[in-house]
Amino acid sequence: MERGPLLGGLALASALALAGCGVDRGGADEPVAVKDNTPAKGDTFIEASIGNVSALIPNIANDSASHDVGGQIYSGLVTYDKDLKVIPELAESWTFSPDCRHLTFRLRKNVRWHDGKPFTADDVVFTHATMVNPKTPTAYREDFAAVETIEAVDPHTLQITYKTPYAKALQSWSMYMLPRHLLESYMKDGKLREAPQNRTSPVGTGPYRFKEWKSGEKVVLVANPDYYEPDRPYISRIVYRIIPSQATIFLELKAKGVDGASLTALQYKRQTEYPAFRKAYQRFRYASNSVTYFAFNMKDPRFADKRVRHAIAHAINKQELIDHVILGLGRNATGPYLPGAWAHNGEVKSLPYDLARARRLLAEAGWRDRDADGFLLKDGKPFAFEILTNQGNDERKKIAEIIQAALRELGLKVDLRTVEWATLLKEHVRKRNFDAFVLGWGLGRDPDMTALFHSSKTRPEDFNVASYANAEVDGLLERGRATCFQDERAKYYHRVHEILADDIPVIFLYHRDALPAITARVRGVKPSPGGIMYNFHEWFVPRELQRYTAG
Repeated sequence: MERGPLLGGLALASALALAGCGVDRGGADEPVAVKDNTPAKGDTFIEASIGNVSALIPNIANDSASHDVGGQIYSGLVTYDKDLKVIPELAESWTFSPDCRHLTFRLRKNVRWHDGKPFTADDVVFTHATMVNPKTPTAYREDFAAVETIEAVDPHTLQITYKTPYAKALQSWSMYMLPRHLLESYMKDGKLREAPQNRTSPVGTGPYRFKEWKSGEKVVLVANPDYYEPDRPYISRIVYRIIPSQATIFLELKAKGVDGASLTALQYKRQTEYPAFRKAYQRFRYASNSVTYFAFNMKDPRFADKRVRHAIAHAINKQELIDHVILGLGRNATGPYLPGAWAHNGEVKSLPYDLARARRLLAEAGWRDRDADGFLLKDGKPFAFEILTNQGNDERKKIAEIIQAALRELGLKVDLRTVEWATLLKEHVRKRNFDAFVLGWGLGRDPDMTALFHSSKTRPEDFNVASYANAEVDGLLERGRATCFQDERAKYYHRVHEILADDIPVIFLYHRDALPAITARVRGVKPSPGGIMYNFHEWFVPRELQRYTAG
């Protein structure tokens, strides 16, 4: 389940219209025939994760690995169905006023926390208090700060009033609910990161309970026998194996050491076209609402110069990246909105690949002379910087290498360094300790980009990693979330799209297709505009194909 923009290698599906979204099973054989295909409980699903989990309270995490795990342990009041429509989860129903200011939830009465305590409206009020507490290190505060009042009318009824019309009000309550009886003291002291719930013993209301976390190795979850939905989930245990290398993940996949993983474009198109793999795995391809990007540190005086950012953008041949790195399995990105979505401005174009123009812009910015090695100088200093990306991600490393070569041709001295995922986040991204990097965003289900580009979102836990500030963009984002009418919101976001394409705080490279592979013994995988994970609790393995005990 997706709660907002995420930094990571595994992008999540979007609620935006997924233009061109189709499913390609890659010609995979039909799953092995069995005598009894009745849904059965049991077995283990082993998922490969390239990134280590940073937190077991996902509300204070901004990496996809933590949210993948957290989405099985915790629940929100609402969630999304296969068609990306908001549906009840912990809430059983709601009413939302036409002016987008008054929201009433009626909660399920049969929900219990994993420790047996009943889930009530007080937990929702507490979750709100946690999210707005200045001491809580969360990137998701904005949605909850928009609330004027929240009241538990009774144990199963909530009334919420917003300060102004708030377009994202309903879907914001897909955020994970937190247990008041376990976390209240930690929240008040601003010590959620130190809470046992975040390190050793998370307690949620979701379909799976926490069993074990060995940092850098695995996370183990087991089915919740008291889950409020009857006869679910079927898979008894999930093991997230942390394997920080796409190449090693693929070896494990071929050896049947994992049951599910994301393929690289090369693996999908050229390394899985043999009978044994096609029999053992189902492959899928669909448009994901993700974007791969090159980010500048705007606090660096060199990159604060717009001419320099434009020069670097002109030097990157995005079509070459799409053709040779992801082998055509994606589309050019002109901004953070997926082509075909209502917030996407089709009039916006990428800056063309033009090395001559890039050289002129650098000269205008004062980078003219060359040293003995051929690198550009300004005030006697060479233009030298470093591109970071995460270890184990071959596609991002190739992107960085291609960009490095192109910029060296311009006379920029560029070094490339890959960093272990957790270290990259903690020591570089959060501390803004970088020159530039190549990473990806899994974008939110709503086109509001406040978290990514509003000037107020530059704290270590926030997602404005480029430290971008533009007063017009701030105002447009604020107006875009303060109306209920899509046509009006679209006007604001179309203008945001235009400004970002000109300012270029980050260079949007491409929207990559999702390319998951799932073991053929699993039944119930139903691709949709929402991807494949939306109904994981319905996946099952026929009894005669089960491989693992639930111990």
